[in-house]
Amino acid sequence: MEITTRDLMTVLHGMGFGALFMLAFSGAIAGLYRMSAPGAPPMSTREQSLLNFWLVAMVVLSWLTVFSGAYSVYPWYRAVPPAGVTDLSSYPRSLLLSSPRTSEWHSLGMEWKEHVAWLAPIAMTMVAYVTRKYGRAIVQHRSMRISVLAFAVAAFFATGAAGALGAFLNKYAPVRGGQSIVLIQGEQPEGAQAPAQTPGVQPSAAQPEGEQP
Repeated sequence: MEITTRDLMTVLHGMGFGALFMLAFSGAIAGLYRMSAPGAPPMSTREQSLLNFWLVAMVVLSWLTVFSGAYSVYPWYRAVPPAGVTDLSSYPRSLLLSSPRTSEWHSLGMEWKEHVAWLAPIAMTMVAYVTRKYGRAIVQHRSMRISVLAFAVAAFFATGAAGALGAFLNKYAPVRGGQSIVLIQGEQPEGAQAPAQTPGVQPSAAQPEGEQP
């Protein structure tokens, strides 16, 4: 059983950092509403500290998601194939643009995804900063209370939209290639000669590196 380095980074980007960030929203929005809703019982110092820690952890996850996508997965996605190459399976962007049936997944889906995704970490950074700075005093300022909740909800929908588009893009034009990492070495069938190989990280077929955006 093996996985390539690019598959691993794609999984970390989407199902690791991104999925954890999405799962954390339920606790964050519930905590923010309880803290800022008029008439709600005040939070204890321990609960306030836990909420602050929760929001800071979400900020870290959101920036890890965006940076891993923009500076690791995206350059592989937009790699330019050499002249004369007809098999575009290793060049996702070119593969999508090669057919009018899939070109809009890049022109609309990817172009929109790579921009809207940045809204989530920016919005969550604002939410975490304001919550940590003002705490329970937010309840005294209606406009601030509405803004904090609105930014948190906006970050949730931005993340959901980017994640959904990323899942569809990975279905039609997945990022492939890189070195192979052997996770589990299977048993060799009786009578078969095992190929000479070194366990661990092994190079696969040559794969051109993508351009930096």
